[in-house]
Amino acid sequence: MAEEQAPSHTARTHTAPSQQAPAHTAPSQQVPAPTAAPRQHAPSRHRVVVLALDGLLPFELGIPHRIFGKARDAEGRPLYDVVTCSVRPPGPVATDADFAVFVANGPEALATADTVVVPTSYELAPVHEEGVLTPELAAAFAHIRPGTRLVSICIGGYVLAAAGYLDGRPATTHWMHAEHFQELFPKIKVDADVLFIDDGDVLTSAGVAAGIDLCLHLVRRDHGAAVANEVARRTVVPPHRDGGQAQYIQRPVPDAQAVTTTAARAWALGRLHEPIQLRDMAEQESMSVRTFTRRFREEVGVSPGQWLTQQRVERARHLLESSDLSIDQVARDAGFGTAQSMRQHLQAALGVTPTAYRRTFRSGTGVGGAFDNSLVPSGG
Repeated sequence: MAEEQAPSHTARTHTAPSQQAPAHTAPSQQVPAPTAAPRQHAPSRHRVVVLALDGLLPFELGIPHRIFGKARDAEGRPLYDVVTCSVRPPGPVATDADFAVFVANGPEALATADTVVVPTSYELAPVHEEGVLTPELAAAFAHIRPGTRLVSICIGGYVLAAAGYLDGRPATTHWMHAEHFQELFPKIKVDADVLFIDDGDVLTSAGVAAGIDLCLHLVRRDHGAAVANEVARRTVVPPHRDGGQAQYIQRPVPDAQAVTTTAARAWALGRLHEPIQLRDMAEQESMSVRTFTRRFREEVGVSPGQWLTQQRVERARHLLESSDLSIDQVARDAGFGTAQSMRQHLQAALGVTPTAYRRTFRSGTGVGGAFDNSLVPSGG
């Protein structure tokens, strides 16, 4: 095992076990009581409703459709319904590009959502400058049923914050806006270093492409790593990115000839089942342990020990889903050594035991039972 141990939640992607996360309730000061509405979609599919706001980024608007829309079960059937709505009746919505998009659904579609996704908008001055919802937004949010999962991409988190959904919770946003976000919403526990934060029924992500990371995480959480990995392959993106926002903050350009830690990471990935010491990885790059650790953090955003634990957790998840190996054998093959060690790491990272994880994602249902079904709407 590596010399360093990972904390109970990694510093890159914060995931709170959802059995500990209370169902959110919208504060009455910001959002009127939700209106009752019957479900209008097949109960076997989880409905994702994407809220298109003026000034949106077309790229972000397309992320949920691309990720959730590509998720399929073993028979090739779609696992999600994805629709887009506006805060106004059907019509054009302005973007930050030289074109508008026509949105065919009004705010009433939010009443049918199991998950609501709020991408970035750059034309919401009251939200971004005063921390309050516009009347249109407040009226739109009134359609959202209690217990609906809420997700923001980049500074879309300002909308959830202005609605009061993030009060007292951990949250993230684009690193360039994190300081202002914290000042405007002091009740939020802002973490500017992570790519996304999963706080059960409310999830926030960092800038732009971190929305892909978060949507893939939700597919993984709902249906397991195999489904999420297939979506990632179809989309030609990594199923899981190492590190956090720290690696994207502007720094002086390094010497093009500088040694990196890429070879050491590749070497370690081929030997996850073996004990790996920090000095072993440093030797692959002919560096001292101190220099290697500093360079590794600069490139990846986490320590070598934390990174190894993340990779071993992902390896264990894959084996639990795709093989009939015993728990002891999975623990050995993933590099944890013992079933007890693996149990502790999976409990810390995922909030479930290896047996519970396998039971959920080998059951054929693919719905996130390992994360407490009481927090997953019955339509999911």
